[in-house]
Amino acid sequence: MKFLKPAPLFAALAFATTALLSGTAVAADIVIKHKQGETTLAAKPEKVLVFDLASLDTLGALGVEVTGVPGGVKPDSLKGYNDDKYVKIGTLFEPDYEAVNAAEPDLIIVAGRSAAKYPDLAKIAPTIDLTVDAKNYLAEAKDNVAMLAGLFDKKAEGDALLAKLDSSVADLHSLASSKGKGLLILTTGGKMSAFGPGSRFGMLHSTYGIAPAAETEHVGNHGQAISFEYILETNPDWLFVIDRDAAIGREGTAAAQFLDNEVVRQTKAWQAGHVVYLDAAGWYLVGGGISSMQRTVDQLAAELSKD
Repeated sequence: MKFLKPAPLFAALAFATTALLSGTAVAADIVIKHKQGETTLAAKPEKVLVFDLASLDTLGALGVEVTGVPGGVKPDSLKGYNDDKYVKIGTLFEPDYEAVNAAEPDLIIVAGRSAAKYPDLAKIAPTIDLTVDAKNYLAEAKDNVAMLAGLFDKKAEGDALLAKLDSSVADLHSLASSKGKGLLILTTGGKMSAFGPGSRFGMLHSTYGIAPAAETEHVGNHGQAISFEYILETNPDWLFVIDRDAAIGREGTAAAQFLDNEVVRQTKAWQAGHVVYLDAAGWYLVGGGISSMQRTVDQLAAELSKD
C-alpha cells in the first residue's frame, strides 16, 4: 500500500490496470483517494470494518453488509448493528486492535473521531479516512456516498439516493429563504453552546439555507458557551436544539425541560412554536451518512412548512 500526500477535500475512486509482462491485463486495482492519502485494493473488499457511523449509515442504505462495527450506543437507525453477528472492534475513538487483527479485514473505514488511529490501523489492513470537513459538508459527504457506492457495485442505488437528497436540499433551501433567522444550540450536562456559520453544525446555514441569527465567536467542536440570556438577546425566529445527552445515551435533564424557563419563553421562537428539537444522534453521531442527511432535510422541511 502506497501513501501519498493527503487528497483534496473529497474521497475519490479510481481504477488502475495491472498487466502481466506480456502486456495482457489481468486485474484492476482499486485506488481510493481520501483524507490521509491513497489506498490501493486488489479487489472489491468482502470483510469490512467500519469505525465511522456516517459510513455505516451509508453502507446500510446501499445494502452493503459489513463485518465489524464499534460497540457502544448507536442511534435507533443503526441499532441492528448491535447484533452479535457483527464483530465489535472497539469504540468510536479507540480500536480493539486484537479484534481488528482477528477479523482479517479487507478494508477498514475511519473518520472523524477515529481518524487519529488511521496510521495504526493502516498497518493491519487497507484503511481509508472519510472525514468530512464541515466547511464543505455536503459536497464531501456526497463524494463519500458516491465512492462507497462505486466500490461495492451499488452505483445505481447511490445515484438514486443522491438525486433524492439533491432535490430535497434544493427545496429546503428555497423554503428556508423566507422563514426568518435561526440559532442552533447544543445542550449537555446543564450547559449550552451555540454553533453558527463555519462551525461543525454550520451546514444548517450554508447548506440548508437557514439565515443565521448570530455569528458565534468560537467555531471549534465545542461551540460558543452561552446562557439563556444570550438566546433572548439573539431572539431568533427559530431555535434549533441538539440534545447531546440524548444522542450519547447519557442521563440528564432533557433539552425541552432545560429550556422551558421564563427567559427562553420570551423569545420569538418560543412564542411562535418554532423550537425544533433536532434528531440529536443524527446530527451529533451520524452526520454525513446518506440516510441521516435525508432524515435531517426531511425534518427541517416538515418543521418549516408548519408555519
